[in-house]
Amino acid sequence: MRHDSHHDTHDGAPHGGTHDHARHGGGAASWAMAARATLHCLTGCAIGEVLGMVIGTALGWGNTQTMVLAIVLAFFFGYALTLRGILGSGVGLRAAVRVALAADTLSIAVMELIDNGVIALWPGAMDAHLSDVRFWAVLAIALVAAFVVTTPVNKWMIGRGKGHAVVHAYHH
Repeated sequence: MRHDSHHDTHDGAPHGGTHDHARHGGGAASWAMAARATLHCLTGCAIGEVLGMVIGTALGWGNTQTMVLAIVLAFFFGYALTLRGILGSGVGLRAAVRVALAADTLSIAVMELIDNGVIALWPGAMDAHLSDVRFWAVLAIALVAAFVVTTPVNKWMIGRGKGHAVVHAYHH
């Protein structure tokens, strides 16, 4: 995917573009940028979801405990992927954690709400085992639904200088 040319003109400073986003309103964020931010969050969420379900199943946990673990791990891996990129740009851990929390909390929360809602409401999904095709099919549908619902949320946040617009300032 191409980078949004509006954002490529920033000087890379941590504050880069915040005033531009405010001046241009929601038009400053492209759908491509929102989709990239959502895909980034989705990757961390998917890793956490699958790992949580594998661990919960292996330990013989019930659905509630397994889902809680999957959600906690989804947030952990979502934040970890963002932290990795920010720390790689030379930012200290404390500042990087603040940026990751600000950038990803709403995105991951919406994604987890949709993802787990689909799984919880899909008939038989909560009882499907890791070896069942139904488990993987419903998980894929749930993640796609989460992506579709979360992308406009990220576009809205980026357009206001929030969310991944903050992270963008640290990428060169």
